[in-house]
Amino acid sequence: MTKDQSNAMWGGRFAAGPDAIMEAINASIGFDKRMAAQDIAGSRAHAAMLAAQGIITDSDAKAIGEGLLTVLSEIEGGTFEFSTALEDIHMNVEARLKDIIGEPAGRLHTGRSRNDQVATDFKLWVRDQIDAAIQGIEALMRAFLSQAEAGADWVMPGFTHLQTAQPVTWGHHMLAYVEMLGRDLSRFRDARARMNECPLGAAALAGTSFPIDRDMTAQALGFDRPAANSLDAVADRDFALEFLSASSICAMHLSRFAEELVIWSSAQFRFVVLSDRFSTGSSIMPQKKNPDAAELIRAKIGRILGAQVALFTVMKGLPLTYSKDMQEDKEQVFDAADSLMLALAAMTGMVSDMTANRPALEAAAASGFSTATDLADWLVRSLNMPFRDAHHVTGSLVALAESKGCDLPELTIEDMKSVHEHITPDVFDVLGVHNSVASRVSYGGTAPEQVRAQVARWKTVMG
Repeated sequence: MTKDQSNAMWGGRFAAGPDAIMEAINASIGFDKRMAAQDIAGSRAHAAMLAAQGIITDSDAKAIGEGLLTVLSEIEGGTFEFSTALEDIHMNVEARLKDIIGEPAGRLHTGRSRNDQVATDFKLWVRDQIDAAIQGIEALMRAFLSQAEAGADWVMPGFTHLQTAQPVTWGHHMLAYVEMLGRDLSRFRDARARMNECPLGAAALAGTSFPIDRDMTAQALGFDRPAANSLDAVADRDFALEFLSASSICAMHLSRFAEELVIWSSAQFRFVVLSDRFSTGSSIMPQKKNPDAAELIRAKIGRILGAQVALFTVMKGLPLTYSKDMQEDKEQVFDAADSLMLALAAMTGMVSDMTANRPALEAAAASGFSTATDLADWLVRSLNMPFRDAHHVTGSLVALAESKGCDLPELTIEDMKSVHEHITPDVFDVLGVHNSVASRVSYGGTAPEQVRAQVARWKTVMG
């Protein structure tokens, strides 16, 4: 198509076509063609409504609807020729529709603007991505639940400051991520419910004088209702910001576990073995098995959070309603959505395939004086000692064990009594890691019975 033909799409306002630089900065077809299916769905709903309201004829609406399906099949089949001169997906589709059906194509844009059209397309696209993210999160949650159920009574060290703190169970650690992902799930669901208002019919910014039925188009496109203010409808990108916000938090959760996998799979920890499907070798060191997939997931938060900051920056200074700045709203959202879905899929694969090294976990759980808190609790319960005093006595016993080069369970009763004469042999009942985790029976605690109860609860919640 020539520049003169391109200008015809605008009408008579511009006498000469833009130069190459203006065309390059103005065009969005290079990325917004990803919204082709949503654009065509919106146009078909709009045409059907125009006919139902008597604004266009049924025959024109039928030709438009069938022509749009032909355009969609060409796009999906890879035969559609996108034109930068036509700027965006909306004008590319409409121009091709005119090639196919002729004059009726010119009636499609009655009662709408590219402003409400793009807002509708983008909202439909983001809604589809939210649905995909929800499915991806649910799949990952099920992978974590399987690990939790299998290792409900496997002991491992719990950490604070990456230092051994208290023994916990593998299942309890896996369930921590189920809880995080459950919150991610609720954030995406909340965002979806909040965004589900249809901009179509807001037109350029003020609505339209045509007797359109916005409830009809909203229902046809799966929205709960039409957006109630035409200015806000075309200016709003909160839905994209909420998607990016929820995606950033979810990606942060994935990054935290990815970091743990990098640490746990190292030769120094040996807590887990990652499958070959999600590891790579070294080009020079044959012994290496690198957790590359985990490392890449760990990095994805940078792209996703960067997209959120970028869109906030685009939107923060814009007066109502539409400004061309808002063309910069899509590329980063597209990239963030791709990054999140890839990270979710890769993490689901890794969690499903990883093998916990149970002996290494248990050995690590028993090291680093991990049952010191159990000892302090025993002193409180059995000797009616104030906790601060018990804390001091326990610290003295830890220091004694350090000086002897042993752990707390390896101290003799004589050693114990040298620090506090009223300690009895019963103290050794609480110093084993299995006894320690079994005692943590408070709701949400690490005891195997609590872990199994939480696994059962999540299975019921998820169906």
